[in-house]
Amino acid sequence: MMGVSCCPAYVIWDVTYACPLRCVHCYSESGRRESRRLGLDGMLRVADALAELKPEGVALAGGEPLAVRGIVRVAERLSRAGVPVTLYTGGWSLRPAMARELARVCAQVTVSLDGATAAVHDRVRGRAGSFQRAMNALGVLDATVDGAGRAGPGGPRAGGEFRFGIDCTLVRSNFGQMEELCTAIAPRFPRMDFLAFGAAVPSGLASRPGFAVHELLTDDQAGRLSDPDLMSRLRDLAPASVRVTMTDNRVLQMHPEWVAAGKVLSAMQIEPDGAVRAMPMYEGTVGNVLTEPVTVLWERAVARWDDPFVTAELSGVRTMAEWARATRRIDGRFGSPETRERIARRPDLAAPVAGGSPPRRPRPPVHLVPGEAS
Repeated sequence: MMGVSCCPAYVIWDVTYACPLRCVHCYSESGRRESRRLGLDGMLRVADALAELKPEGVALAGGEPLAVRGIVRVAERLSRAGVPVTLYTGGWSLRPAMARELARVCAQVTVSLDGATAAVHDRVRGRAGSFQRAMNALGVLDATVDGAGRAGPGGPRAGGEFRFGIDCTLVRSNFGQMEELCTAIAPRFPRMDFLAFGAAVPSGLASRPGFAVHELLTDDQAGRLSDPDLMSRLRDLAPASVRVTMTDNRVLQMHPEWVAAGKVLSAMQIEPDGAVRAMPMYEGTVGNVLTEPVTVLWERAVARWDDPFVTAELSGVRTMAEWARATRRIDGRFGSPETRERIARRPDLAAPVAGGSPPRRPRPPVHLVPGEAS
């Protein structure tokens, strides 16, 4: 296979499926299923196995990584091995003490913000108050950078200076707020480094037929994410210090033409219990890093990219709707019996998020112990 190295360039590690939010597009259905997270010893074993791959970076995601007790220890383990760590969070429970610890061991913290207003963000994220929590988290990170200096506090962090920013998953309900995120949100955090826009991928809940009809970007909208004029406009609107990017995320599709050309994302995705997915964003695993050599698992994963069923399903994909249909078929083919049962239980999306029912009321905040998360 052309362009595929012996090891993945990046690792996406969903450390838990626990989450205080109920995002309408959630790829992992977090907050709606068992967390499956390991204890600290197990997570450190996974971290050691991933460090052997010497990837360019490891993303700690979920679910909500800050719901995992010991997550700082895990990030520190990777950083001490020379692996830059990025942590993705919805920001619900981020406090100053935790932010300082993250700045010590992470190269980057990314806060998910899926709207420029509470009305839009809270509906996409499925919980009232989530917009304000995300904004608070960004403010805490901004103050952390200010207090620590641009290089951050001393520690084992790999990857250079500590940075933070926003990741916005684009669906139809928030596509029209891209400019407002640049003009009304980004300037509020003067030490923020980046604002990343990425199309929702038809994976997990975002692969449901109703989601494809009502919220997955249209082909025209997805196409605009490659428009240099739009990119230039957004960069002009945002503060000069903020790096603005946007992508249609086709690198995650694993289209056979892109695989052959070496244009797909060379990434390994790890589930909370250490299981390795054959392809990020698609169901179906090839083993577990706690029981088998991680290099062997990577070889199996890469072999799936050329599987006849996968190539047949993805070869004809040209539209977002076709991608969603192919995802459902691939997930049904390679998912375990338990996975297929979970997929069958998914409630479909009957209407656009903007016209859906109100999100749940906020619960009392979770108080964190410095250096840990609960």
